[in-house]
Amino acid sequence: MYVPAFSMKQRVTLMANKYELIATNPDGSDGPLLAFAQQKRMAFKEQVTFYTDDTKTRPVFSFKARKTIDLGSGYDVTDADGQPIGWFKKEFGKSLLRSSWQLSAGHVHTTGTERNPTIAIVRRLWDFVPFIGEIPLPFIFHFDFTDVNSGQPVLSVERRLSVRDRYRITVHDPRLDFRVAAAMTVALDALQSR
Repeated sequence: MYVPAFSMKQRVTLMANKYELIATNPDGSDGPLLAFAQQKRMAFKEQVTFYTDDTKTRPVFSFKARKTIDLGSGYDVTDADGQPIGWFKKEFGKSLLRSSWQLSAGHVHTTGTERNPTIAIVRRLWDFVPFIGEIPLPFIFHFDFTDVNSGQPVLSVERRLSVRDRYRITVHDPRLDFRVAAAMTVALDALQSR
């Protein structure tokens, strides 16, 4: 299931983060809704389920943490029947200065990092300054995922400046399943600070 470009909009509610994944038309405008996701806050074992729409009647895929507390254990992406279709994992050692992830689906194995190393360092310093660290981040950060073997671009996730979080996603490699790309995009928003 290949989708070359889509966007993600976040809706913030009291008990959950909600995400709309929207197709991008050839002219760059928003197309139809591809999936709707919801992440419950304060869950012991992180799980996000994606549905066909916001009525949440038909789940189509999800991702779930492998372990309850071990943040380095990774997340499995599964289809509607619970069959694995991919996985991702934050690389905590590399992420101390510049956030880094591993992403794998089928024959696609990638690493992803924050595009701008300066913004990465400034974001970390921002969190340590008393009182200022409580103010939402004014920095726009982007991630690029490349194939570990060829170095070719696979996935780009660009955060756009807006009141609510909004991202533009480009899938460069047609081998990358939309569901895995969508799961990684939601994870970048929902899990990045953990």
